[in-house]
Amino acid sequence: MGNDGILAQTNPASPSDSEARTLRKRPRPTATTINSGRSAAADRARQRSPGSAPLQQLRTALRVRPPPGPALPELAVPCGSACPPRRAATGRRLERFAALRGRAAARHGEFWDLVAITAADAEQERAFRRQLAAKLRGGELPLGVRYHVFVDPPGHKIGNGGSTLHVLQCLENLYGDKWTSFIVLLIHSGGYSQRLPNASALGKIFTALPFGDPVYQMLELKLAMYIDFPRHMKPGILITCSDDIELYSTGPTETITFDKPGFTALAHPSDLAVGTTHGVFVLDPSSLSGEGGLEYTSCHRFLHKPDVQTMRRCGAVCVRRNSSQLDSFADHSDSEVDSECVYTDSIFYIDHGTAKQLLAFYKQIDTLCCEIDAYGDFLQALGRGTTQDHTKNTSKATKEESQLAEVRQKLCSLLKGTSLNVIVLNNSKFYHIGTTQEYLFHFTSDSKLKFELNLLPEAFSISSDKAETLGGSASIIQSILEPGCFVGPGSIIEYSRIGPGVLVGKNCIVSGSCINLEVDIPSNCFLSSLSVKIDDQVKYVSMVFSVEDDLKKNVELLSDTNSLRFFGVSLRECLELWGVQVSDQLFSGENSRFGLWTARIFPVCSSLSESVRMSLNMLNSVQRVSAFTLNGFKLLSVQEMLAYKDVEDMLKFRNEIRDEICLKRQKDKSDL
Repeated sequence: MGNDGILAQTNPASPSDSEARTLRKRPRPTATTINSGRSAAADRARQRSPGSAPLQQLRTALRVRPPPGPALPELAVPCGSACPPRRAATGRRLERFAALRGRAAARHGEFWDLVAITAADAEQERAFRRQLAAKLRGGELPLGVRYHVFVDPPGHKIGNGGSTLHVLQCLENLYGDKWTSFIVLLIHSGGYSQRLPNASALGKIFTALPFGDPVYQMLELKLAMYIDFPRHMKPGILITCSDDIELYSTGPTETITFDKPGFTALAHPSDLAVGTTHGVFVLDPSSLSGEGGLEYTSCHRFLHKPDVQTMRRCGAVCVRRNSSQLDSFADHSDSEVDSECVYTDSIFYIDHGTAKQLLAFYKQIDTLCCEIDAYGDFLQALGRGTTQDHTKNTSKATKEESQLAEVRQKLCSLLKGTSLNVIVLNNSKFYHIGTTQEYLFHFTSDSKLKFELNLLPEAFSISSDKAETLGGSASIIQSILEPGCFVGPGSIIEYSRIGPGVLVGKNCIVSGSCINLEVDIPSNCFLSSLSVKIDDQVKYVSMVFSVEDDLKKNVELLSDTNSLRFFGVSLRECLELWGVQVSDQLFSGENSRFGLWTARIFPVCSSLSESVRMSLNMLNSVQRVSAFTLNGFKLLSVQEMLAYKDVEDMLKFRNEIRDEICLKRQKDKSDL
């Protein structure tokens, strides 16, 4: 393909009217089966538990509210002096990126030479390629760039560190020595997003964001936020993950430069609690003044997800003085006393000399059979004060792999003496969007992110009745909400069509769904619909969980499945209500571990709305402790839904929503 093509590297519908009428005739004895009438739904809303009481108030408020005008940004009151500078800097970067969309960079170094995205398997790789192709056709990405998708080798999981090594091998295979002259952005997006399943089918890097026209996804945001870097970067590789956002501002004469040999990492002032779930840099306090937007220093030692005691013992904890400058970078300008902080990691750069060393190391390994962490295993090997203690610690590995300790020890020997340069961004904020709880909080309730990124309560959508209460606004992303539907506070609707008579509770996630029947979706519900292709026929499956369910948890014995919780209820009790027997055949996958991710419990249906109805009735039976048989349906696990996913049909549904929104806008404009 040409330079602006997509280069993939593996290894060197709506129901008929009669159906809708039939559904509406079903009796409505409960809150999640189909409503028989408006008054009955209102009665049930009044009888809800205290946690659901705001829904009735929501209905009342919406009925008296006049139709909303054009969607405007919802501006939160800035939480301290750090917000406006970051908002201004973020806006400038978004404007620069918008000017590049659909055209090639005017001069060399204005943008990346190559953007690489990792994928976990061939199905994910194909999904990524299709979405990249659609973005390029739609003029949503800069041209003149080599966009690659690199899939991990089959077999053992190799972690994002292993994926990094594999990408280096792929680049050399494709370009020979020429790759060492490239400025590369490497985005790790190869996970299955078990903690945020609405991103599982099409990828975390394609997670929709509540702003932009057309809607931005994480990929565009990453490219925009890093748009200043290529101009001040020597050939090398910048490594980032697909589920975080880094916002920052610097002084007018300050520049973030990646030009030193070895590793160069960005560091963000954070609370100690944040440090326990991130990497933490041990820096020399005397080298930091806390003045200005950024400071360059070197790292004595890197700690990977340390506890507070370890941070203190290793000298990672710094004291923030209570001054306007330090408060602004620390995000605590409302504090009246000095406070403690640590400097946490986000993205890092590797120069090509070091990258070639890592590639040579990878070539020496016959087959990588363990998970290497690009942060925990690369960065922990760096710094003058590093030790080899972590090389023997496999307690945080997903399983005890005999090769892991050996690989870590070899990496330590290889990288010994390699510099770990740190760029401290005093006025910066790191946001993680990797779980349902983080996703809901940051996009609906986090006033700071809303203000700094200018997030909208309604992004590229049609909504006649917008729902919002004091508990935090709902977020509507590329969706159609018809008159008479209600969305509770703190909920997110993306790529969906919500019909009249639908009541979505608070703190819900609804993704890729078509709901054209009267139904109440309970609070804290996660609902995501997928198109699947089985025997060359397109079918539909909707997964439903609580936003608090743990899809990563699994057990080794069938007798222990009682400990798995579905919406707070034992999975065994749920299976009894659904008429499903507990057996090895109930779970998909080749290993002998059982969990919600591999449980075959979701029925395959002939229409999108029918799949939603079936899954919500399953949930209703659990909440009411009433039988709802799944006999006669083919049942899939979430794992199998991803294996059978029909990316083309899911993208077609999204495009139909987009086209309808565009037509509505054109009509509204012509009516003026």
